[in-house]
Amino acid sequence: MSSDHLASRSHEHVFLGAAQHANERHTRIVIGLTASMMVVEIVSGYLFGSMALLADGWHMASHAAALGLAALGYFFARRRASDPRFTFGTGKVGELAGYTSALVLGLIAALMAYESLRRLFRPVAISFDEAIAVAVLGLAVNLASAFILSDPITEDRRGDHDRDHNLRGAYLHVIADALTSLLAIVALTAGRFLGWLWMDPFMGIVGAMVISRWSFGLLRDTGGILLDMNHNRTLSKEIRRRLEADPGTHLTDLHVWRVGPGHCAAIISLVTAVPRPPSHYKDLLRNLGELSHVTLEVNPQ
Repeated sequence: MSSDHLASRSHEHVFLGAAQHANERHTRIVIGLTASMMVVEIVSGYLFGSMALLADGWHMASHAAALGLAALGYFFARRRASDPRFTFGTGKVGELAGYTSALVLGLIAALMAYESLRRLFRPVAISFDEAIAVAVLGLAVNLASAFILSDPITEDRRGDHDRDHNLRGAYLHVIADALTSLLAIVALTAGRFLGWLWMDPFMGIVGAMVISRWSFGLLRDTGGILLDMNHNRTLSKEIRRRLEADPGTHLTDLHVWRVGPGHCAAIISLVTAVPRPPSHYKDLLRNLGELSHVTLEVNPQ
């Protein structure tokens, strides 16, 4: 917790992630790669008469749109970071973008399951050699995109409390694409050499189940933060321990919630036999790295 947050009566509420700019730049690069691969797959599908490639191309288009949403979230959070209309800043815009990405992922999974079940009962003709080549290229692009989004600068090395869920949403989209491409390669290879045409829709169903699980996990985590759930119980316990270690002090109310990646806010009410200025109690919380904003009420016992 910086000294200006503790000592100043008027301060900014900018709670963006430490890797905000790097994550935004990497997301834009991945959007370019994804959009380029989308065009290649759609054009190849028309040229080779492959419905599989066309379907995957339009599937990739939905991911490009979701990645665009992530980039828009970063842009909006950065541009409006000092806007006083946002009571605790724009740090949670990333959670909103991540939550929306999770909804898109869930929709994609449902569409994949539907299309796979339909093809299971009504197989379509597939140009195997061309489809396999493009699927391999798609896998390479998606793996490169995943590598960019998991750069060491942006990795979460301090725990889930600092995680950028906007970046996580973008990362899950490219991983979902990579999984789809990998399963397509397996299915197309089995169909090409073993004649197992049922493998293509079967792998689609498997992919839909996996993506649905990722979607649920992201919805759960981002939804909890948007509803101001306290995910950092360790920080709450440390706040209570430090304040109640002060002689005659007892906490009567404590609220801790996340206002941005790596940033938490706290509202504290305490009673004490020997009341001191709020600055005294805030000093006891100094150096709690994730605690960026404190509102404190001191009541005599």
